[in-house]
Amino acid sequence: MRRSRCVVLALPVLALLAAACGGGSSSSSGGGGSSSSSGGGQFGGTLTLLANSNWGTADPGKNYTLQEWQLLRLTYDGLVQYRAAGGSAGTELQPDLATEIPKPTNGGKTYTFTLRPGIKFSDGTPLKASDFVTVFKRQFTIPGPANGFYENLIGASACLKSPSSCDLSKGVVADDQAGTVTLNLTAPDPELLDKLTLPFAFAVPANTPLKDTGNNPPPGTGAYMWKSYDPQHEAVLVRNPYFKEWNPDVQPKGYPDEIDYKFGLSVEAEVTQVENGQADWVFDPPPSDRLNELSTQYADQVHVNPLTAEYYFALNVNIPPFNNLKARQAINFAADRNAYVKIYGGPSLAVPTCQVLPPNFPGYQPYCPYTTNAGDGKWHGPDLTKAKQLVQESGTKGAKIAVVGTTDEVGKAITEQMVSDLNAIGYNASAKLLSGGIQYGYIQNSDNNVQVGYSQWYQDYPAASDFLNVLYGCGSFHPHSDASPNIAGFCDKSIQAEMDAALTQGVTDPAGANQAWAKVDQEVTDQAPMVQLFNPKLIDFVSKRVSGYQFSPQWYMLISQLSVK
Repeated sequence: MRRSRCVVLALPVLALLAAACGGGSSSSSGGGGSSSSSGGGQFGGTLTLLANSNWGTADPGKNYTLQEWQLLRLTYDGLVQYRAAGGSAGTELQPDLATEIPKPTNGGKTYTFTLRPGIKFSDGTPLKASDFVTVFKRQFTIPGPANGFYENLIGASACLKSPSSCDLSKGVVADDQAGTVTLNLTAPDPELLDKLTLPFAFAVPANTPLKDTGNNPPPGTGAYMWKSYDPQHEAVLVRNPYFKEWNPDVQPKGYPDEIDYKFGLSVEAEVTQVENGQADWVFDPPPSDRLNELSTQYADQVHVNPLTAEYYFALNVNIPPFNNLKARQAINFAADRNAYVKIYGGPSLAVPTCQVLPPNFPGYQPYCPYTTNAGDGKWHGPDLTKAKQLVQESGTKGAKIAVVGTTDEVGKAITEQMVSDLNAIGYNASAKLLSGGIQYGYIQNSDNNVQVGYSQWYQDYPAASDFLNVLYGCGSFHPHSDASPNIAGFCDKSIQAEMDAALTQGVTDPAGANQAWAKVDQEVTDQAPMVQLFNPKLIDFVSKRVSGYQFSPQWYMLISQLSVK
């Protein structure tokens, strides 16, 4: 799960906010600096970003947070990448370190990439094909969520079992003289190119340790390099002196000379600093008591964008009471999704949902069986009569249920609402709140016997399997592990067979595969291993001294494309 960005908004200001903020809009103010780019921005200056807390490890092979991914995108490159652009253009795959996007051979199981010549890492070391042997080997020697993306490489299964003796020599074949990297798979993977855009596959030097480098990220090839990272205070990025703009559509030269990312202020203080021009952007969502002034006095500095993401509760299908299908369906009928939307900020910033796939996503077809007046694919309201009937039929009435949520304002309120929904249909529910830093790992580990776990999911890349197969596929359930994204422990072999077939179909027939994924979406929703709540939107608040705001569907705000006065 990429790090969530929760928000609680004051309802009276939503109309003002919606009127003032255009998704993906940008300021028209100019910037200062020594020279202008072809895009009209100005080079120079220091861009100051603020966040209440850091993102943990800075290692691109380990980190799995949106917060740092936005910086890793500037400091590293992969073989391919999505275009650095706003709107639908931001989903266009382009060659990055590779000269072109290759066509697969060997029945879709072999991809050969040719590297661009003359590229160097930020320490001056030339990029070599053999660097990618280390890149992929690190995915299996660093504990974490990344190895699931590349387990289709030949040799990966053995590496998963014995990381210390990991041998990918047949799966990743490098020829330094020819400058080629060949990836050999055990089976075709229509999403391999998407997976190669993730930071886990970003190039690092061959001598990078096969362990988490923590606060000392390895050299990269991007437009910026890491000058320092102190999790208690700040991270500093400066221009990479060895960078050259080989594909400006993917890795353009950034506008700021320096990017300072400071930690530790309260969110209230962060907003004040941006209002005063002391800082340029707030990672954390603005607090509710500041939204009135933002939507009136600073309307042209606020940007609201829909996200391909979801907030949900995972229901553990392997322990009572939710090992019973009727019990799972009951809470889906009972969940007051309007209440959850209100907690998050109202209909301007969240849309109720019953299904796994978000709107405007591959494979999405509106579907909602858990509502009054079902039939049009939309959620209209809870059906408590139906919910209580299912509880009675399931024989689970009165069961004690612990709902494991988070201690932040939004997480706590959402968790308490779920407790209320459960109690309303005859259960004996209570909340168990954990800090966000440990809650996600805790609810993933089957040893903790979590009955209901609050979570969010943000796309890794635009493919239906990134929601359905990752969250509800048999292969994503890892018992006794803190890295088990299938929190519900759901494994339906017939549905998994349909997922596998859709993945295979996607190699040659993406449109047909998306139809298959739509069917899978409905079947998983019917089995109810979760309670889907809503699809969120995101607020970005920037200072007056920056211009050029763009929102990428993959990387969110394009930090380096902000120019600074």
